[in-house]
Amino acid sequence: MRKKNRRLVFEKVEVIDAGAKGKTIGKAPDGRVIFMTNTVPGDIVDVQTTKKRKAYFEGSAINFHTYSDKRIEPRCEHFGVCGGCKWQHMGYEHQLFYKQKEVENNLQRIGHLDLPELNPIIGSKEQYFYRNKMEFSFSDSRWLTLEEIQSEIEIKEKNALGFHIPGMWDKILDIKKCYLQTDPSNAIRLEVRDFAIKNNITFFNPRNQHGMLRTLMIRTASTGEIMVLIQFFEDDKEKRELLLNHLAQSFSEITSLQYVINKKQNDTIYDQEIICFAGQDHIIEEMEGLQFKINAKSFYQTNSQQAYELYKVTQDFAGLTGKELVYDLYTGTGTIAQFVSKNAKKVIGIESVPEAIEDAKANAANNKIENAEFFVGDMKKVFNEDFIETHGNPDIIITDPPRDGMHKDVVQQILNIAPKKVVYVSCNSATQARDLELMKHIYKVTKVQAVDMFPQTHHVENVVLLEKL
Repeated sequence: MRKKNRRLVFEKVEVIDAGAKGKTIGKAPDGRVIFMTNTVPGDIVDVQTTKKRKAYFEGSAINFHTYSDKRIEPRCEHFGVCGGCKWQHMGYEHQLFYKQKEVENNLQRIGHLDLPELNPIIGSKEQYFYRNKMEFSFSDSRWLTLEEIQSEIEIKEKNALGFHIPGMWDKILDIKKCYLQTDPSNAIRLEVRDFAIKNNITFFNPRNQHGMLRTLMIRTASTGEIMVLIQFFEDDKEKRELLLNHLAQSFSEITSLQYVINKKQNDTIYDQEIICFAGQDHIIEEMEGLQFKINAKSFYQTNSQQAYELYKVTQDFAGLTGKELVYDLYTGTGTIAQFVSKNAKKVIGIESVPEAIEDAKANAANNKIENAEFFVGDMKKVFNEDFIETHGNPDIIITDPPRDGMHKDVVQQILNIAPKKVVYVSCNSATQARDLELMKHIYKVTKVQAVDMFPQTHHVENVVLLEKL
């Protein structure tokens, strides 16, 4: 151990594991954990610390003595700067191993659960170009690389259209090619950027709150339909229409071209009016004969192919016979509810976002599903005794909450109802484990299935089947 610029340097540290949020783990000489950002399990490195805490350090490798056999060459030139694909330097089979391990560890250490033998994680057939939704940010003062800063060349072009630098809300990395969304995503993004620069359409400055172009969202569907939404901060009709007309003429593949004018400090669009400039105000996704209308505000799983695998697992775990009343909590646009409806007597979906429920009802009508009903409201308030009395005691509950998991009142209501089965779908196995611990005195975990929705990242979906003791 030595000191460098008041920071500690630990020499020849073996990277022994992958931890939460895509970080890897080593041990300091005193036994404290070191969380690292740029290594792979199996590397032997010198680590310079960036943070020191009572129980652990944070740091990054500054010298590699041995490279892990789990390493591969990252495809993307932005890897290591862009925070989107933190595991692109790790072979995919190893990514799957550590995702499955994290799920098991969380369920056991946080949930203190007795687990059955876990099913092998379901990997994604497509490890690149799998996302159906991407959101990019504009900036008039892009992130400069170390090479650019150290060079004597004057940086003339400072506009950027890309992703936030991790931990820096006002710094945007200009992306040349992203490997997450299929064509023509890259072409559309680059054309928007280049046309805007050429025609002096200003890029947003988040610190000073000025500039016209704020964000760009591109959604694609397995049907081939494409949605493009541009968020403007300043309202300049002439330049706005110049850009939108150019996009409509340049990309005939765009079936939904929309915009929003958002003068708020934050760039969330859920409380904003979306204006359709050309085409339809939605795109259509298909799954097993069902069609789902997706608008700009809709939630839909961002990996369509793996969403199908996830829903098949959910349906299998539910084990429906056609006689059951099913509640689908956090139903979103009702995709799971409609997917399982053909095997259920009736499905009740509950969701807090009004637009999502409107889509769910419209989708059910279009799909000629008559045994599904959808209700909107705050889950912990709507999902109460009066609601149960009105709509019936469910035989099975499917729940797919956001990353924070379920509110404790929702968990308690499930326990009060005590259906035969609960199928818990989660994008965060840590909060899932927390909730399951509250339920283990009534329910036993009988099946666990991890599904990899996001290759090249540490994120993983997990489905757990709870059966009443």
